[in-house]
Amino acid sequence: MSELDPAMLARIQFAANISFHILFPTITIALGWILLFFKLRFLKTGQDHWLQAYYFWVKVFALTFAMGVVSGITMSFQFGTNWPGFMETVGNIAGPLLAYEVLTAFFLEASFLGIMLFGRKRVGERMHTLATVLVAGGTTLSSFWILVLNSWMHTPVGFEMINGQAHPTDWLAILFNPSLPYRLTHMLLASGLTASFLVAGLSAYRWLRRDRGPDVLAAMRTGVAVAALLIPVQIFVGDLHGLNTLEHQPAKVAAMEGVWQDEKGAPALIFAIPNEETRSNDYAIGIPKLASLILTHSLDGEIKGLDSFKGEHPPVAPVFWAFRVMVGVGMTMLLVSWWTAWRLRKNAEPTRGQALALTGMMFSGWVATLAGWYVTEIGRQPWLVTGVLRTADAISDVPAPIIGISLAAYLLIYVFLLGSYVAVLLYLARHRGKPKHRPAVAGLQEV
Repeated sequence: MSELDPAMLARIQFAANISFHILFPTITIALGWILLFFKLRFLKTGQDHWLQAYYFWVKVFALTFAMGVVSGITMSFQFGTNWPGFMETVGNIAGPLLAYEVLTAFFLEASFLGIMLFGRKRVGERMHTLATVLVAGGTTLSSFWILVLNSWMHTPVGFEMINGQAHPTDWLAILFNPSLPYRLTHMLLASGLTASFLVAGLSAYRWLRRDRGPDVLAAMRTGVAVAALLIPVQIFVGDLHGLNTLEHQPAKVAAMEGVWQDEKGAPALIFAIPNEETRSNDYAIGIPKLASLILTHSLDGEIKGLDSFKGEHPPVAPVFWAFRVMVGVGMTMLLVSWWTAWRLRKNAEPTRGQALALTGMMFSGWVATLAGWYVTEIGRQPWLVTGVLRTADAISDVPAPIIGISLAAYLLIYVFLLGSYVAVLLYLARHRGKPKHRPAVAGLQEV
């Protein structure tokens, strides 16, 4: 263990922590708004199945919110243990942004979640609906503050360096830095897709288990409709985000596309094995000139290759493959959501094949989100804050064995917690909506 690189172990540990943490806010950010939709539909129609859907999914929201809080606390500890150089250098900017997230968003969510869960009969319908609005707004506000900091780390502006520390000079420039609009929109849409496929997938799981009440079908329809609407928008926004990244972080884009030398008319690689020793791609299969067309809007547009950055570029293989996983999952989302939406457009029930597909895609948003996150964060290397702070300069002097022990402990706990989380979701699905709450046979009430 003593021969291992402590910097690499610290990076793996932070990656493991943030990978686990991001799973849960990615659900709650959009699920809060889906809950609000359920509640508003109940208020408008008076149909009880919308309220049944609300109460089932508010339990899922509460469980997911709790998991996000716990994992977020452990992640923040590492700023002081493994990465003290981060706060020492940019703490004047990162500290206030993280504080604003807690003061304006976290407390808002935590304060009104209890009313959502238990307060409807105590505070009245209007206040209960307002609590849902505030919690949904709090989750979105929380994502804003976190994405401000993350985007600033990629495209830092509005500061000056004094004695090796970043001091803010223009908070508006920091808040609305060049990559924030694209990164925030991309993340909010990713959350919408993650939550919608979870709602549709878990509802399909209930459907396959013969729990076929109107609340299940309503939730499934909602999830499928949201996914079908958002995925083409996400593809469009992803293209804009890619163009912004090309402007500010061209080395990341070169790694995503596997472009080693400056190239005009670069192909979009469907498959390849990046080879950093030969500075080329093995077994490459691509569509001629498509990468140049997408990134430069010209068939013969030039893309700057990795060799032009003189070693100042991220590791290629992880970025290259993570990008293709993200795109592949996104295209699968498009096909499954549109295929199912077509079937459900006229109050039809899903086929068994569609229900199985939705069940299989239940956590597809997690896969796409993690892949996209790896593209973003690994693609920033060797910088922690682009042009300001290198990753190697922020690491602590904690010995490798100590980091290795804590890393192993984190991984074991996270595997257990993630398995428990999924098990609880399936338990809720199996024990919700029993026949005692609704007639098991159509027309039974009339008989």
